[in-house]
Order: sequence, then structure tokens, then C-alpha cells
Amino acid sequence: MNKIALQFLRSLVASPTPSGSEHAGQRIVAAYMKRWGAAVETDIHGNIHGVLNGQAPLRVMLAGHCDEIGLMVQFIDDRGYLYVSAIGGVNVPLLPAERVMIHGRKGAVPGVVGVKPIHLTTDKEREAASGKIHELWVDIGAKSRKDAEKAVALGDVATIASGWIGLRHDRVACRGFDNRIGAFVIADVLRQLEGKKLKVAVHAVSTVQEEIGLRGARTAAFRVDPHVGIAVDVGFATDCPGVEEKMVGTAKLGRGPILHPGPTYNPKLLAALRAAAGAARIKIQIQPDPRGAGTDAYAMQMTRGGVAAGLVSIPNRYMHSPIETISLGDVEAAARLVTAFIAGLTGREDFA
Repeated sequence: MNKIALQFLRSLVASPTPSGSEHAGQRIVAAYMKRWGAAVETDIHGNIHGVLNGQAPLRVMLAGHCDEIGLMVQFIDDRGYLYVSAIGGVNVPLLPAERVMIHGRKGAVPGVVGVKPIHLTTDKEREAASGKIHELWVDIGAKSRKDAEKAVALGDVATIASGWIGLRHDRVACRGFDNRIGAFVIADVLRQLEGKKLKVAVHAVSTVQEEIGLRGARTAAFRVDPHVGIAVDVGFATDCPGVEEKMVGTAKLGRGPILHPGPTYNPKLLAALRAAAGAARIKIQIQPDPRGAGTDAYAMQMTRGGVAAGLVSIPNRYMHSPIETISLGDVEAAARLVTAFIAGLTGREDFA
């Protein structure tokens, strides 16, 4: 991967971006977009818009959501233990014994999710994984509620303290690739488009609050009013134990980005993306998606009078866990695919 792009990616995934608190990551995205000559604006919800050739009649919107799942401080008991609620689709059974970082107005505060010693658990307790987040507690080492409140406040957000780890070949594991990796791709497309004579307007939008209802993409798409909308997100990798290919289709790390046939995705746009991949000799994978309501592509499709929407996915193992695992080669290929598609547009395309 390009060294500048890789540095940007590592900085982005090291930042905390729970839904509604994406600002740390969004500042990094905005600076990267400006570096490649984009006109950058922040809207009322915190979406970052990076625009190239903004006066062109045909508008293409790229959306990659910057937010990740997280936790929020809900209650502090008299002993100084914190109780949290989920921001987005948190996999609660994975939380016990995790390290966390609380990000509040008073700075970053480390903590651990407490766990009962196995010596003191019953057979029934050992067999059952807790799915009730309100029964878990976070220990920051406080001696009392008053002591805890010196460091944290109700409503502070938290993330799992799980960072970048390189695996064999080009595989990397990290918290929150869903979907800082999509925000990375749409921003890096601007780098790859630098110096090209574009015949369309490109609105690359690092969106917010996808994990709690596609909120940023809904309002950003209304503002941009695009003719074409491409979301970049993660998709289910099926090359690991426990994932049923008959349910979601096949996708493997290192085999390229995923394209999706289905009702959400404009068939002419899908064909154009496949053609761009073929012309650029980019390997792609196909995963049918009969519903397609879970990504920013759906938000764009349903805005105003309708948008020709598409989805480019990065195969991802262990989604919504602290060890989401991807191939950097797939990430590079996704950015090259979107770049090739945009560079090939004449501005006269009709996706109706």
C-alpha cells in the first residue's frame, strides 16, 4: 500500500469514532482530503464532504461511514463502578475481561470490564455466556462514585482498547474496520484522482451514525442530491469457521472487493462497475444481497427522487468484534476500482 495512504489508515483506525462522537477520526479524514485538493466542508451532523470538480452537472457521491460501534457510560454506582449501554450492534458476550478506553470531556480514561473468577462460578454460569450488557461493569480503579466522577461523566463514550496487529501476508486485525476502512477508501480515491481531468463532480463523504440508522448518509445524500451513489463498506468474509456460505454467498480475503446484485443496487451501475474492474484487471467477488437495507447505499438510493446506488465491500472476518480482519490488498483494489469507474465516466451516463 502507498506509504502516505497507509499512514493515514493507521492514524484513522487508532482514533475513537463511536456513533455520534466521530470528530477525532473526521478531523484526520478532512486533513487527508484537503491534501489532495478537495474542497472540504463539515455539515451539521459531522459528515465530512470532500468535493472535486464540484461544478460538473453529473454528481457522484461516495459514502464510507466513519463511525464504529461503542459503549456509553449509563450509570455509576456508589463503589465507583461504571455501567454502560451499547452504541450500535455490540456483541455483548465478547465484552467480559476486555480492556476499554473511555473518551470524555476530562480526557481518556482506561478501564477493564470486570469478570467473576472462574473458581467462583457455577456450572450453569460457565455454560451460559451473558447477553445482558447492564449486568457488566467497568472498573477504572475508582474508590467511590465521587472519585469516579472526577475522571468520567455520564454520557461519556468508550471503545474497546484493541489496536492494529499485522498478521501473515497482507492481513491486518483491528477494532472498527467496520467501517473506518470504507471512509479510508473514499478519501483515498481523491488521492488517486489527483491530476485527472474529471467530467463529473465527485462528492466523497465520510458519513456519521451509520451504525444507529444510516443517519449521516441520509442527510448528506439529500444535500448532495447525487445522480450516482456508491457506498464502500465491509462485507462478510466466508473463509473462516462458522460462517455459512449458503446463507450469505462466498467471499474470501485476498480475492478482491465484493459487488452485490440485488434490489437496492442499480443494475446499470453494477454492470458499469464490473466493466471498470475488468478493464483495470481488478479481481472482484460477487455476493447477492436481496435486502440491502443495512448500508449507506440504501440511504442514498432512497433519497429525494431516487439515486442509482451501488455497494463495494471489503471482505471482513469477525465483524463487530475487536479483531476484525481484512486484507490490505482488497482495500487497495477497492480504491482502484472506484477510481477507475469515476475516471471513465463521460458525464452523459443515464442510469434510469
